[in-house]
Amino acid sequence: MKKVGWLVGLFLFLWAFPGMGHAAAGGTHIYLDGKELNLSKNGQVQEVKGSIMIPIRVVMEELGFQVSWEKTGTIHIKDSNTTIQLNVNSKIAKVNGKQVSILAAPYLKGDTSMVPLRFISEQMGIQVSWVQKTQSVYLVTPDGNKPGGNDGNGLSSITGISFSDNRLLISVHGKVTPNVFKMTGPNRIVVDIPNTNFGSTFPSGMLDSHQSGQISVTGYPDLSKVRYSLYNDAPSTVRIVLDLNYAKNYGVTNAGDGLLIIDLNKEDTSTPTKPPGSSGKKLVVLDAGHGGSDPGAISVTSRKEKDFNLAVVLKVEQLLKNNSGIDLVLTRSSDTYPSLKDRVKIAENLKADIFISVHANSGSAVASGVETYYSRDSSIPLAKIMHKYLVKSSGLTDRKVRYSSLHVTRETTMPAVLLECGYLSNKNDAALLYTNDFQNRVAEGIVMGIKEYLGVK
Repeated sequence: MKKVGWLVGLFLFLWAFPGMGHAAAGGTHIYLDGKELNLSKNGQVQEVKGSIMIPIRVVMEELGFQVSWEKTGTIHIKDSNTTIQLNVNSKIAKVNGKQVSILAAPYLKGDTSMVPLRFISEQMGIQVSWVQKTQSVYLVTPDGNKPGGNDGNGLSSITGISFSDNRLLISVHGKVTPNVFKMTGPNRIVVDIPNTNFGSTFPSGMLDSHQSGQISVTGYPDLSKVRYSLYNDAPSTVRIVLDLNYAKNYGVTNAGDGLLIIDLNKEDTSTPTKPPGSSGKKLVVLDAGHGGSDPGAISVTSRKEKDFNLAVVLKVEQLLKNNSGIDLVLTRSSDTYPSLKDRVKIAENLKADIFISVHANSGSAVASGVETYYSRDSSIPLAKIMHKYLVKSSGLTDRKVRYSSLHVTRETTMPAVLLECGYLSNKNDAALLYTNDFQNRVAEGIVMGIKEYLGVK
C-alpha cells in the first residue's frame, strides 16, 4: 500500500481518550520493522482506559515525514506528496487541503501528541502487537514484510491460517508448492509447504516457543482441529495437519495469488477444486474484527470485543451454511489474528461479491447505538441495507450510516462495510452484546441484509 493511503486513514479515524494515561512501569519500547525507536520522557507508551497509546511524532519521523507543532495546538505532518493538519482537541483535520472529520480529537501529553495503538492496526495496514511482559509495542509496515519471510533468506512465508465453510485458508507471501496427502491411524490430511516459514505478520499468539500451534474447530463433523508447526529446517518446511473425525477426501486450490485452500467440501481429488464462489453462488467474505493478540475494545465489565465479533460471525455462518445461493468464507473462525492486509487479500483473491466486517464500538460511557461504515461510494447501497437490518435486529439507537477511511473497507474493491453493533463502553449496550439472544438477533439481521442486497432467498 502506498504511504499516503494509510496516512489519510490514520487521521480520519484518530481515537483518543480524555485525560492523561499512565506510562507502563519500568520503561516502554516501540519497535518499527525490528528497529527500536527512541522515546522521550513524555513519549512513553501510555495506558488510557485499557487502550495502549503511542506518540505519533517518533513513528512518523522514522517513516520520513516532517512533523511540526505550533503553540496554537496545530500539528503539521508532510512529505513530498502529503500534507496533513491536525488541531489538538478538534475533530476536524485537513488532508492535502481537504477538510475531513475525525471521530475523536487528538490530545497532548506535555509537548507530545498521543494516539491509540488500535488505530494503527485498523487504519494503516501495519501489523501491531503489544507485549505486556516487556512493555513493548511492535510495528511492521507493509514495506517491512516483503515476501520471503522475516529474515530476507528468500523463503516464502505463511502469514495467516483460518478455517470456515469446511475449508482451510492459508495466506502466503511468495510462491509455494504444497505437498498434500492423507494419512490414517488416525485419519488426517497433511499439508507440507517446503521452502517456507512463518512470516513476520503471522500472529505471535498463535505460535508457541517451538514454532507450533493449533486451531480448535467446532460445528463441522469432518474435522476436530487444525495443527501447524515449523516441521523441518532443511529445507525450512511448514506442516499443517487437519485432524479428521473419519476418512475424507479434499480438493486443493493454489492459483499463485497468495491464498492456498484445502477444501473438505470436495469429494473428488482427481480434478482441481474450484475456489469459493465459482459455482454460480454469490460469495460473501465475513470478517470478525480483531482476534488473537488484538482484543479490540474492552467492555465496562472487562469483556473483549474480539469475542463478541467472532460469536456473531459464527452464528451468521451457521445460518448461511446450507444456503443454495450463497458461498461464505470467514477471515477467521477462531481466536486468531489475520493481518488487515490478509483479510483484504482473502476477499480480493477470491473475488468476493461483498465484504462485511463485524465489530463493537467504544467511546464515552453515554454513547449508545449502532453504526455502519463505508469508505467508497460503491459501498453505500450495501451500507444502507445492512444498517437497516442492524438497527431493526439490535433494537439499539440508530447512529446512522457513516463514512470513514478504514483499511478493510478502503482497500477492498468490492462493496464493503464495517458494522459497529453497539458500545462496549456503555453499560446497557455491553450487557446486551454478550447475550445469546442479542447475538442471534444481530446475526439474523446480517443474514437478512446479505440476502436482500444479493437478491438471494
